[in-house]
This record gives sequence, structure tokens and C-alpha cells, in this order.
Amino acid sequence: MNETIELAVNGTLMRGLELNNNLLAVGATFVREAITEPTYRLFSIGDVHPAMMRVKTGGVAIAVEVWAVPPAGLAQILLNEPPGLCIGKVRLDDGSEILGVVGESICCENGKEITQYGGWRNYIANG
Repeated sequence: MNETIELAVNGTLMRGLELNNNLLAVGATFVREAITEPTYRLFSIGDVHPAMMRVKTGGVAIAVEVWAVPPAGLAQILLNEPPGLCIGKVRLDDGSEILGVVGESICCENGKEITQYGGWRNYIANG
């Protein structure tokens, strides 16, 4: 049986962006666009990639894409992510909780906050 793991991505892994090939190379397939519950802040790390962090206060809903990833490919995706990004649990606005790419707090502390844009695509288009 070919099972997959749902993975929420919020930055350069998204369709058409620079690291999307990292998903495609491991056989991942796009499932849907989604948004998180309103408990996240988003940071631009050097205007190269975002880092999303769950917070107790001051969070908003962030636009993400959900991908179906073969289990063996998950580690390869993580190994190719920029420093400071890791896999954690992400809560979506429908109440579900899936794995997703999140930022370590030390990475976010030095980033430019872009939470008000509600997502990386909106930031790169309007930031």
C-alpha cells in the first residue's frame, strides 16, 4: 500500500516557487490550498524564505498548501530546507492538525515580521 503523509508548506516549497522541485523530486503531489487557524506569525528570513511560528497571542491565519508526501521523501525534503526550518504540527482552520514546515524561534527572532500579509505569496507580491 502506498501511503502518504500530508504536509503543510507556507513558502518556497509552494507550487511555482524556487524549492517546489524538492517536493516533486520525492513524488509528492499537491492536495489543496488551506489556511491555518489564526495562531501563527510569519517572518521573512532575508527576503529569501519565510518562517512560520505558532504563538499564544498576536497570531493570524496563514495561507498554506497541503501536499501528500511519500514517507521516505519527508526526510529528504527536510534536509533540503534552509537552516532554521523544521517539521512540526500545524493546525488548520478546519480543526485538523497535520505535519508542516515551521520556523525555529531563533530563526524567527532575527527575521522581519510579515504576519500582516497572511502568507508568503502575498508578501512577495506586495511586500
